[in-house]
Amino acid sequence: MKKMAIIFILSLVLILSLALITSNQTRIVSSAEPTQDSDELRLQDMLMVMLTPYIENDLNNYYYPEIVKAFSPHVALWDIEVIETKRVNGFRGFQLQITFEIEPTDGGHWIPIGKDRMTYEISAGPTVKLINHKHLKTHEYPSES
Repeated sequence: MKKMAIIFILSLVLILSLALITSNQTRIVSSAEPTQDSDELRLQDMLMVMLTPYIENDLNNYYYPEIVKAFSPHVALWDIEVIETKRVNGFRGFQLQITFEIEPTDGGHWIPIGKDRMTYEISAGPTVKLINHKHLKTHEYPSES
C-alpha cells in the first residue's frame, strides 16, 4: 500500500510538472537565471531530480568507454535546458515527452565533457524511457600531466 502511494505521488509530480511547463507544446529556453522561486520552478526542479538517475545512466552507456574511461558523466541539475515538452496522445492518457540539452561534466571539477540533446517519454507507472539521444559535441578533457 505504501509503495503504491509513493508511485502515485511520483507519477502525479511528473504529470503536474509537465502540465505546468506546457499545456500542449511550448519552447522553454531562457538565458536569464531565475530571481525568485515559484511553484512551476520547484516542480520543474523536482522533475529534473527524478530524471537524473535515468539521464546519468544513459550518458554513461554512451560515453563509456569510447569518450571517457576514467569516470562516469555527471549531470549538473542547474544546467539542464528544457527545449520542449509535449503530450503524446493529447489528453487520452498520461504519455508525455520532454526534450532537453545537457552538458555532462566530470562531476569533480564540473568540467563539461560534451553536449547532448535527449528526449524521454514519461508515462503512468511511472515509466521513463529514452526515445532519442543525439550527441552534439565532445569537449576535449584536460590531460592529467
